[in-house]
Amino acid sequence: MNNNNKIKLFLVDDDALFLKSLEIDFMENADFDIETYATGELCIANLSHKPDVIILDYQLDVIEKGAMNGLETLAKIKAFNPDIPVIMLSSQDKIEVAINCMHLKAADYVVKSETAFMRLKKIITAVLKFNKMEKQLNWYMERM
Repeated sequence: MNNNNKIKLFLVDDDALFLKSLEIDFMENADFDIETYATGELCIANLSHKPDVIILDYQLDVIEKGAMNGLETLAKIKAFNPDIPVIMLSSQDKIEVAINCMHLKAADYVVKSETAFMRLKKIITAVLKFNKMEKQLNWYMERM
């Protein structure tokens, strides 16, 4: 049975290793209900699960040629429900990538790096406060 007080988080990335390490970071640091997807198509197919936040890779079509890329996926998510906050992840620190994401109403844009998780944590906290979530987001004590 789904605990409705948990924040439902979708992690979408075709880099399996990065996806797993991100999932572990979130699991260790807070009480999320996490679903992970390797493609934009799978993410879209499961939007009925009502994610509170989606973290979406910008590339997505590197491994599976012809797969939907991050921007196409973002546009489809926003068409399904414009209120779902989507945070874009990219391995490229390019201003035009960030602008493309913001143009399609991404909540924010994070470059994949050692500090990506800390940035995501800050953004998710801010996004949920802004959306005045009824759900409780409890980050655990910072590990020393």
